[in-house]
Amino acid sequence: MSYCDVAPGHPFHEPYHDREYGFPVADDDALFERLVLEINQAGLSWLTILKKRDAFRKAFRGFEIDRVARMKPDRLLRDPGIIRNRMKIEAAIENARRIRALPDTFAAWLDAHHPRSKDEWVKLFRKTFVFTGGEITGSFLISIGYLPGAHEEWCPVFKRIAPLRPRWMP
Repeated sequence: MSYCDVAPGHPFHEPYHDREYGFPVADDDALFERLVLEINQAGLSWLTILKKRDAFRKAFRGFEIDRVARMKPDRLLRDPGIIRNRMKIEAAIENARRIRALPDTFAAWLDAHHPRSKDEWVKLFRKTFVFTGGEITGSFLISIGYLPGAHEEWCPVFKRIAPLRPRWMP
């Protein structure tokens, strides 16, 4: 079964599926949020992450990259609303710092490296960021519309996203 099969009617999955998943994202803080959520999903269900999303937003100060880059992990490790995994928290902080060090915005950096295969993206992410293996990188890029596969062709959302995809996407 695909996400398009299970999301309809679900209180958490349906809104994400219908309004966010696979849609292009241009805002750097929103891109960073999606990356942090994908990192935190590793080993857990996406439903767990969606249920904790508001707590993540609060703990990570709206995912403002500059603010997260200055954070220390100790406060976040005491926050019961988020996933309190030191490696994931430290990865979020370090990745915020690395995004700040990019020569341009995160969105512009992504655009400058398109198009790439999933394997090429994974190599680039592993070189640029931390805690970004194949699954995390692939899921992140699918979730923001950089790789295909978010929706089945029969899904009504697929038809809504198709005109939004950059011309370089399949």
